[in-house]
Amino acid sequence: MRLVTFSADSASPRTGALVAGGVVDLADAGLPADMTELIRLGDPALASAAEAIERAAPVADHDVRIHAPIPRPRKNVMCVGRNYADHAAEFSRSGFDASERSAVPEHPVIFTKAASSVIGPDEPILVANDPTGTTDYEGELGVVIGRSGRRIQESDADAHVFGYTIVNDVTARDLQHRHVQWFLGKSPDTFCPMGPAIVTADELPDVGASWLRTHVNGELRQEAPISSLIFDIPSLIRTISETMLLEPGDVIATGTPAGAGIGLEPPRFLVPGDRVEVSVDGIGTLGNPVR
Repeated sequence: MRLVTFSADSASPRTGALVAGGVVDLADAGLPADMTELIRLGDPALASAAEAIERAAPVADHDVRIHAPIPRPRKNVMCVGRNYADHAAEFSRSGFDASERSAVPEHPVIFTKAASSVIGPDEPILVANDPTGTTDYEGELGVVIGRSGRRIQESDADAHVFGYTIVNDVTARDLQHRHVQWFLGKSPDTFCPMGPAIVTADELPDVGASWLRTHVNGELRQEAPISSLIFDIPSLIRTISETMLLEPGDVIATGTPAGAGIGLEPPRFLVPGDRVEVSVDGIGTLGNPVR
């Protein structure tokens, strides 16, 4: 199932399901209008959504705007730094990581992006929010938690995954370096595009076989299989849940492969007029203009 948050005819955003003919309005079928609440209801909500898809007519395409699937997460988006070996190497060479201990980390590097930085498909990334002019892209797979848990074992991690989405971990590189801890460089407004949908876990039983690709102005910049993650999804869930409660609707951005702007010679940062598109097999494409 491909779940979205959408609006039509300027109405408030609400939950829906992408189908061949458009979007089925799940809130109109009695399900929560808020995606986090729908996720919290779990399998019964998904069963009701499947019934709604069978009987309801899609909303007309020209009336629909797709938002981030979770427009304002209840927590910051949790992120993983240097989680592909080739990106870890390019980041180390760039000199932008003022906190580096080793090029390839021994343990997952966890940081967060402010929930207020989240935007949806086709919403603009505003480089004016980066006073340093070093705005960069990072295409990533996002994992959406469906079931609460603390101290989750790797063998049980899959049971806590609701589904997957796409995250562009847009970064102000000079701010990331200047402040050592990455929060300010990762959290300017509009610097967390997310979407276009949450694909439920049953639709991607082997997500590691999917490939992630990032294009800038149609040029392929990043390409790698999800299976190349240094720390896989179960290990990330175990690591984060060792110290905090993971809850329905929490989002984990799993890391980016080589090919970010800092890794190019010379570095190529985003400027107004650019367009970034991040694709993951089985999920779709998240595209955003740069202004």
